[in-house]
Amino acid sequence: MSHNDSIINLLNLKDKNIIFDENFYSEGIVKGVKSKFFHGTLTYRPRACYSCGHVLDDKIIKHGFKTSTIKIPHISGFNAYLKLRKQRYFCKHCNSTFTLKTNIVDRHCFISNNTKLAIALNAKEKISEKDIARNHNVSHSTVNRVIDSFYDLYKPNFNYLPKHLCFDEFKSVKSAAGAMSFIFCDSETGRIVDIVEDRRLHVLKDYFLQYSKAARYSVKTIVIDMYSPYLSLIKDIFPKAKIIIDKFHIIQLFSRALNKTRVEVMNRDKKNYNKLKKYWKLLLKDNTRVDHINYRYHRSFRNQMREIDIINYLLDLDPKLKASYKLYHYVRFCIKNKEFDLLKTALDDNFNIVSDYMKTSIKTIRKYIDYVSNALKYDYNNGVLEGINNKIKVIKRIAFGFRCFYHFRNRILITQSLAKLKTA
Repeated sequence: MSHNDSIINLLNLKDKNIIFDENFYSEGIVKGVKSKFFHGTLTYRPRACYSCGHVLDDKIIKHGFKTSTIKIPHISGFNAYLKLRKQRYFCKHCNSTFTLKTNIVDRHCFISNNTKLAIALNAKEKISEKDIARNHNVSHSTVNRVIDSFYDLYKPNFNYLPKHLCFDEFKSVKSAAGAMSFIFCDSETGRIVDIVEDRRLHVLKDYFLQYSKAARYSVKTIVIDMYSPYLSLIKDIFPKAKIIIDKFHIIQLFSRALNKTRVEVMNRDKKNYNKLKKYWKLLLKDNTRVDHINYRYHRSFRNQMREIDIINYLLDLDPKLKASYKLYHYVRFCIKNKEFDLLKTALDDNFNIVSDYMKTSIKTIRKYIDYVSNALKYDYNNGVLEGINNKIKVIKRIAFGFRCFYHFRNRILITQSLAKLKTA
């Protein structure tokens, strides 16, 4: 392999018309940063004049060089530049000059296509756009332009919907029409179907009516939280779909009620305030995992105690706390073992003895009881979508927020590999 070919391969340049001489490398300072420079020359015989299109002849002559400083990907952690001397020609037919073109950089641009591709690929990772800009020695606005230009705009297929869907929402950007944006995905594969800027009912109705009737009627199940507008939406737009309340949100409803009950008792019982505050996690811990054997010293009690002893002590402080605790864990048992009849009976039998917070939770579940039944009948849940939402929060936090919903949505779809790199 020749000296010239080695340098071209090292810099991953696709243009074989670039020639490097022996003094191809130097170092310098650019904006206070030590940088590496590679010096090359672009020369070849063009087919015709770029201005008038006249085929190359003896009236199209060489006319010196024009040097461009092109940003290329980092070399060993240093900023790198290609100092490219481009051959110029003078056309006597139209009295104009033109500079030779190369495929390593776009016309009137000084950032190499390899650098742009590296930026586009870097956008798939959980990293802020400012960090991407810093890593590739470009501006933040350049990163935005590259991401928008290198990825095809994602558009859902309005003639198809998965048979099983998950609905959820996440905190949007300030410029968005609504405070929360809507996201939905395939329950079976976890693939995002689309992201809508606003989760309000009229917006979602207009959006889903873009899908064909056959696509909407093919949906069999939809998993939701207890956001009531989703119920109206599904009944109107997806009449054949079974509504499933997510199991996690059912348990969360009762766990929050139990926690509020504990806080109420805690604020009332100053003597045991610290104990109720310190051991709040024990009350929420799965009772099948509570330690009944091992004794440990607990400073709050100044004694050796098991976890079950601490729980019993706290529950004996208030009868409603005790009843609420038992109901919470019985609800967990029923959901885990898909015992709908037992769950329904327990809600009815314990209504008068639990705290007011638990009563509110029971009323809420009674309101959605048919959909709770579906939750225990089907194996679908919102777990996969909650995981995606967590990733969205990470992307937003790392970037210290987004101003534009379009860029935020695009970045989410890129990290989920839904927005594809343009092939040409």
